[in-house]
Amino acid sequence: MIKNETAYQKAQEKLKQDKDFILKEKMRFKEMGLNDEQINMAIEPLISFHEQLKEEVEYYERIKRGSFNPIHKFTDIGKSLIAYRIYINMTQSELARKLEVSEAQVSRDERNEYYGATAEKIEAVMSAMGMRATINIEVATGLGA
Repeated sequence: MIKNETAYQKAQEKLKQDKDFILKEKMRFKEMGLNDEQINMAIEPLISFHEQLKEEVEYYERIKRGSFNPIHKFTDIGKSLIAYRIYINMTQSELARKLEVSEAQVSRDERNEYYGATAEKIEAVMSAMGMRATINIEVATGLGA
């Protein structure tokens, strides 16, 4: 997950480099006498990594615009906290100051997407960023009384 503008710029540059590299590899394999099917098989991993990075860049661009995915599982809340921090242009260091913890701690928490964080920690992070949560619990069809 891209978590800051520097990583975003690097990812965009990497996408450009990947496109050029994939084209060069196609040409190299063609010159080696491989047929189209063999070439496609050979470059499939390159394309897969390229597409994954492209999705990360698109996700970062969406959250910068304030477009967030709904949270359907509590384990997804970490991604939303990181996305919101990015959206409000708050750095990890600013968040650390507000939480009165080290920047390394915030970096670790975000690297793990707040996995295993206590409810108190999640609330503290939300409060530091001026967030508030509304929880809507729905009963799945066929369950209940």
